[in-house]
Amino acid sequence: MKSFPFYKQLDAMDCGPTCLRMVAKYHGQSYGVQPLRAAAEIGKEGVNLLGIAQAAESIGFKTLGVKVTLQKLLEEAPLPCIVHWGQNHFVVVYGKGIGALSSMRRKGGDVTPRGIEVADPAAGLLTYTYKEFESKWATTVVDGEKVGVALLLEPSPKFFQDPLSLSGRGDDSQRAGDRGKIGLPYLFGYLWRYKGLISQLGLGLLVGSILQLVLPFLTQSVVDVGIQTRNLHFITLVLTAQVMLFVGRVSVDFIRSWVLIHISTRINLNILSDFLTKLLKLPLSFFDTKLTGDILQRIGDHHRIEQFLTGTSLNTLFSLFNLVVFSVVLAYYNLSIFGVFLIGSVLYALWVTIFLRYRRQLDHKRFALASQNQSSLIQLITGVQEIKLNNAEHLKRWQWENLQVRQFKLSMKGLALGQYQQAGALFLNEGKNIAITFLAATAVVNGQMTLGGMMALQYIIGQLNSPVEQLVQFMQQWQDAQISLERLNEIHKLEDEDKPASQGLIYAQLLTGGGGEKGMPRGIGVTNLTFTYPGAGNEPVLKNINLHIPAGKITAIVGTSGSGKTTLLKLLLKFYEPQMGEINFAHSSLSGEGSFHGKLSLKQISHRQWRSQCGTVLQDGFIFSDTIANNIAVGDEVPNVHKLLHAVHVANIQSFIEELPLGYNTKIGAEGNGISQGQKQRLLIARAVYKNPDYLFFDEATNALDANNESVIMRNLDEFFKGGPTGRRTVIVVAHRLSTVKNADQIVVLEKGEIAEIGTHVELVQKRGKYFELVSNQLELAE
Repeated sequence: MKSFPFYKQLDAMDCGPTCLRMVAKYHGQSYGVQPLRAAAEIGKEGVNLLGIAQAAESIGFKTLGVKVTLQKLLEEAPLPCIVHWGQNHFVVVYGKGIGALSSMRRKGGDVTPRGIEVADPAAGLLTYTYKEFESKWATTVVDGEKVGVALLLEPSPKFFQDPLSLSGRGDDSQRAGDRGKIGLPYLFGYLWRYKGLISQLGLGLLVGSILQLVLPFLTQSVVDVGIQTRNLHFITLVLTAQVMLFVGRVSVDFIRSWVLIHISTRINLNILSDFLTKLLKLPLSFFDTKLTGDILQRIGDHHRIEQFLTGTSLNTLFSLFNLVVFSVVLAYYNLSIFGVFLIGSVLYALWVTIFLRYRRQLDHKRFALASQNQSSLIQLITGVQEIKLNNAEHLKRWQWENLQVRQFKLSMKGLALGQYQQAGALFLNEGKNIAITFLAATAVVNGQMTLGGMMALQYIIGQLNSPVEQLVQFMQQWQDAQISLERLNEIHKLEDEDKPASQGLIYAQLLTGGGGEKGMPRGIGVTNLTFTYPGAGNEPVLKNINLHIPAGKITAIVGTSGSGKTTLLKLLLKFYEPQMGEINFAHSSLSGEGSFHGKLSLKQISHRQWRSQCGTVLQDGFIFSDTIANNIAVGDEVPNVHKLLHAVHVANIQSFIEELPLGYNTKIGAEGNGISQGQKQRLLIARAVYKNPDYLFFDEATNALDANNESVIMRNLDEFFKGGPTGRRTVIVVAHRLSTVKNADQIVVLEKGEIAEIGTHVELVQKRGKYFELVSNQLELAE
């Protein structure tokens, strides 16, 4: 094993990034500790395992956090891996000694002096006995067994392809057009990770080819020697040898199939996981313009690529070997027959190539129709309530059936194309075989070849036809894989929502307030903001918005439908980037006076970091098919009981949950119990409260609640607003109800994308303007 690289941590909080730096160096890439610290979002308390995993994935590792016994770690985990050490530190396990596993099975004594090898960024390269390591690492007991926490890491092709993402080396502007783009060399990187298994397949190929190569000579010897001399003993001996060769070849193929399915399953999982990782890094605006069926079809494209890599490519590699070997044998038997075979095979391949362009056109049409079909089915199933309420069963079914008819017609075109191709290929292939048979028979009649030689030659031709057909199939599946890659690259070439940068320091300033006002939260300043949704001819939704949202205060945004309220909220949450204007953070006093001295742009803060400080309740909030507890604690693997109880109390939904037979473990969502719109809103409020954020964004968060529930929740929220992590919370509320907005410190009235009025409830009512018009229908204030 190559020597393991060691780096010493720069300070007490750097153990996690330094461990990652060592693992990256072991796999061949060098990174400075500072960009890794930023990517891991290191804070005052250091970094957690999730932060290390996040940094590792940003540089191209595949990660998996596990809680396992030491025996499982040493037997199954890929090394090196990062482990949580002594409850307050991270180290790298990079080697397991010869005696480690055997000593574990002895249930006693220490391992040999060469035990478990650890790279401790604070202490150096060390070796621990089994007992020593377990005492420091496995500090939790689960089902009677000691377990510890580890982060497993494996480099993906991205790790080797794009080492510049965090290190700052190279000119990123030159790479912008191709950043993230994947090609066939990139995909073959997945295969290279299993080069050991592929070498085993190659060995199996060599053995299988040798066994097959012997068979035609044995067949010839049976006819020319055994039958001619009437030696039954010789014939029996040769046939026994053939049976043994057959058994050996089948055994090799059996083992090869198991190895292939192992490789293909791993590769399919890795390819899909990388795609989903990329998909989840894209901006939210991407999903506004993509159909669900379109994304699902791209997942299907991954299956085609996996089949190409592990099925077609490897089989073609084996076929090429057989083609070369048996071509040499055929040329040895008869050079003219080899020439006929070569010309016929080339014509066969050229004929198939003619149809590739038409196959590409059909494939694009098939993809578009399959995408529509997927979306139609999803809508048919998820929208069944609205369909039945509006008596639209027949119409929706007919729309789906029309898609099936179009798919059927396209399939007929594909079938016709395949039949034309097959007819021509069959004519050329069979014509070649007939010509070869004629030449071989003529050679036997003329005494140029024995009858046994002719039979052997027919066997060789049979062995050659299969590789030729596989090569032709390879051309077609190569084309399919390229088409799939083109579609996938539409997504892989898109820029991630968060670009790698040293954003951790900016985040620290946001929390503390900076500028000598440590501990004070920041207000939000909107300057000359204009936003238009993508689309030719669209009018701006927001026009020249100038607004100051003071820290620690409640700001309500009201207006008629379509005035831009929700759009403004989503811009503040970084769903979209404004075309004009800025959103900044400013030092803000509780009196509402904002100072933009040393202002910090929202663009400078990563989406992930900003949203970690935001609690949101949107109109289209989503309920997962999961337990109530997991729906509230969405970001936690194990919900915090204290935070959970506090959240349901604030949302006034505790009594409803506790009346259910399974309580917090009750499954809700599409696959569980149905809940009312009011209960859904209260769960979404509880989810926002559970995060304990500094900033809260509510979009019609209580419009489905009855007056009593709304009154209780608003009182609870008022108390909750007072106690944020860095002081009083900053709250932005979009609502129509007067009861929701009348106590706000500031009310902003939007009209046709522009600010019409700003003030308190009393001020705006006295002004008798747009706000007065909005609330007059509720309270009948107008005379």
